[in-house]
Amino acid sequence: MNSYTISTVRLGLREWTAADVRPFVEMNKDRDVMEFFPATLSENETLELVQKYKSYFDEKKFGRYVVEEKSTKKFIGFTGFGKPRFESFFTPCIEIGWRFKREGWGKGYATEAARACLNYGFEMIGLATVYSFTAIINERSENVMKKIGMTKVAEFDHPKIEPTDRLCRHVLYKIERPKIL
Repeated sequence: MNSYTISTVRLGLREWTAADVRPFVEMNKDRDVMEFFPATLSENETLELVQKYKSYFDEKKFGRYVVEEKSTKKFIGFTGFGKPRFESFFTPCIEIGWRFKREGWGKGYATEAARACLNYGFEMIGLATVYSFTAIINERSENVMKKIGMTKVAEFDHPKIEPTDRLCRHVLYKIERPKIL
């Protein structure tokens, strides 16, 4: 499939298909991939997540895009937009997030996909402000936030994570649509 919504030299970002479910299930069972989440996801949890992503697309016409390596046509993860499902001082908002299979790590894919997705969000969707957040110990994701031009604006305790959990403390980054002079 090559009907990409967003395209870079190496990556294609598109909506979800049935063929993406199996590799997504496997990715969400990988302890390394899910290191900075409270737990790995079961097959049923992943299926529910795919349905949530598809519903968001149906409603908003954008969301979490499958990221595919153009050269291999393989599912390598996702990047895209969502709406946090918790209350905090910065919500409601649109956030950008990503998750990649281990084989996609260290190649700049997260940065490449997130940058292209942000550009699409600002230029095509008309987003004004986008946030991103992760556990304070997730330096890899925080580095992606910096590389795509986001600025750290705060730290906060995630309201859905136990205060004693090592994942509770989060960093919050923000970027605004560039103003054209």
